[in-house]
Amino acid sequence: MAEPLGRFDIIGPHKTMKAVVTTGNGGYDKLVYRDVPVPRPGAGEVLVRVLAAGVNNNEVNTRVGWYSSSVTTGTSGAAETGEREVRPKADGGWDRPTPFPLIQGTDCCGIVVEAGSAEGEALIGRRILIRPCMRTAGFGNLENVWMGSDFDGVFAEFVKAPAAEVFPVACNWSDVELATIPCAYGTAENMLHRAKLAPGETVLITGASGGVGSAAVQLARRRRTRVIAVTSRDKMDAVRELGCDLVVSREHHLAGVLGERSIDLVVDNVAGPDFGQFPKLLRRGGRYVSSGAIGGPIVCFDARDVYLKDLTLIGCTAWDEPVFPHLVSYIERGEIRPLVAGVFPLEKIADAQREFMKKRHLGNFVLVP
Repeated sequence: MAEPLGRFDIIGPHKTMKAVVTTGNGGYDKLVYRDVPVPRPGAGEVLVRVLAAGVNNNEVNTRVGWYSSSVTTGTSGAAETGEREVRPKADGGWDRPTPFPLIQGTDCCGIVVEAGSAEGEALIGRRILIRPCMRTAGFGNLENVWMGSDFDGVFAEFVKAPAAEVFPVACNWSDVELATIPCAYGTAENMLHRAKLAPGETVLITGASGGVGSAAVQLARRRRTRVIAVTSRDKMDAVRELGCDLVVSREHHLAGVLGERSIDLVVDNVAGPDFGQFPKLLRRGGRYVSSGAIGGPIVCFDARDVYLKDLTLIGCTAWDEPVFPHLVSYIERGEIRPLVAGVFPLEKIADAQREFMKKRHLGNFVLVP
């Protein structure tokens, strides 16, 4: 565990830091490593020294404009197109235009080094995680903003954040290990929480080798459920080691292997051409929950399966209030474990994203400033 640090008096109003600035929609040339001013925390905010920052799909998706309604392919196809041709899209952000130039990055393990007002003073010197999904209108309102998408994030040496979104963590994990948690595990925990996954139920998790999928496997296991994971044939053994009850190759027809009406909950961030199988797999009253569509956003399914079986389809972007505090408690009690796929220096972000998009890894890649 990192030792507590005092206030960083070397940070002055004219100091600069290294950061990766995404200058617009396009290829890796839009990732510019350069000097920028150190942000100044205002009232209710703290300044965090970034110790490690995770890499996620959303950063690539935002850079290439995948969230635009004009894009109908999966994330890999959109990324390949984005590398070849720049097509700025006004609706290419999560749900609002991306404020380029932008410092991306949602996953941060860091140390609080300065507070903009009294409410953040107690955090100074603490090793922390930042909750990247922020419900600025309160948890009774689903409107949300994301660090690294709607405002500057953590692909930098320092980041400022609201003190209320900063969570101290007491554990013996490394900085790199902690940086794998916020986005992937927060997204997975939010889906299981929103879908009310209960002990004894059977859950099917697609894309189980990815950051969100592998997190969902662990988080479903700690809920004492039966976990069936779907992944590519070459990753089946690695995914099985996460504690799955059954691992199925994505090349198989799931209904033929598992049987119709065999699943209580489908946790799916893939979508794509196989989506039509999921309603058939679900039992009467079953649930389908999603926070992504890496296999393709345009899907085809039989709507009769939905209404005749009383199914519930759940979309998840805004995180519910208990999600992040629960994650911190799981870490501190040793109930989940980090999955580090690789570590890169911050200035090598393009190399990290290239490796990430090969989809050969299990878990998460991490950048170190």
